[in-house]
Amino acid sequence: MSDSSLPTGQRQTLPRKVGVLGGGRMGAGIAHAFLINGAQVTVVERDEPSAMAARERVESAAAKSLERGSIDGNLDEMASRLAVSVDYADFADCNLVVEAVPEDFELKAGALKRVEQQLPKGAYLASNTSSLSVSELAAQLQRPADFVGLHFFNPVPASSLIEVVLGRETSPELATAAKEWTEALGKTAVVVQDAPGFASSRLGVAIALEAMRMVEEGVASPEDIDAAMVLGYKHPTGPLRTTDIVGLDVRLGIAEYLQSTLGERFAPPRILRDKVARGELGRKSGKGFFDWTD
Repeated sequence: MSDSSLPTGQRQTLPRKVGVLGGGRMGAGIAHAFLINGAQVTVVERDEPSAMAARERVESAAAKSLERGSIDGNLDEMASRLAVSVDYADFADCNLVVEAVPEDFELKAGALKRVEQQLPKGAYLASNTSSLSVSELAAQLQRPADFVGLHFFNPVPASSLIEVVLGRETSPELATAAKEWTEALGKTAVVVQDAPGFASSRLGVAIALEAMRMVEEGVASPEDIDAAMVLGYKHPTGPLRTTDIVGLDVRLGIAEYLQSTLGERFAPPRILRDKVARGELGRKSGKGFFDWTD
């Protein structure tokens, strides 16, 4: 899609009006990415306090981008293109809506169906799922050809990757558009066919689970295991620190799903289950494999 009403100098391949369902860390990051590249953005949350918190997250991220000099623009102008709401009906004039609710199939399917009911003909719908089947989610919808997976990475502003996941019925037009949107956001698209865990989660979780087993077995400390991958394999962060950033509960959910679809090689180790049970969820709780309280 293109729209001549985007600000001068902005790329013309982005949808003019973009909705984001869910304004947590990921949803706010997705909203920020579209906002700083010229789109009008509407974030819908479950209640007013959550909506206001989402606005704060997006505007704060935009301010930091301006301070770093990574973008040009004016914060007030960007804020004028950001709306927050608790009403799905506010998606009615969007060209694209990206769902970013927690990684639970029933929750996502229900949310996507509610969004689709609001979308005009010709609008697209995407899920930020990191592991769930795009084809199975699409099967819950009336217009599966207009649905695609757009797996953004955390933290969105710093990540240069978007995994474009094509369902069985995703239209060729949408597949092409999704790659163009990714490029317009200044990121790189990795295009994969729908499969459990796609490419990124499947590989990332496999490495992380083995790192957890090594901690469990006393092979090495979390610090040394991560250092081996950072220094030896040039990973920007190690698998255990990445798990803390993603959230141990999120990683556990993905591992359980991959175990159910791909077999026992993705069985979550006891150390992961125990940490989640104790509320040690990583950065968001202050403790995971590392201490984040400082």
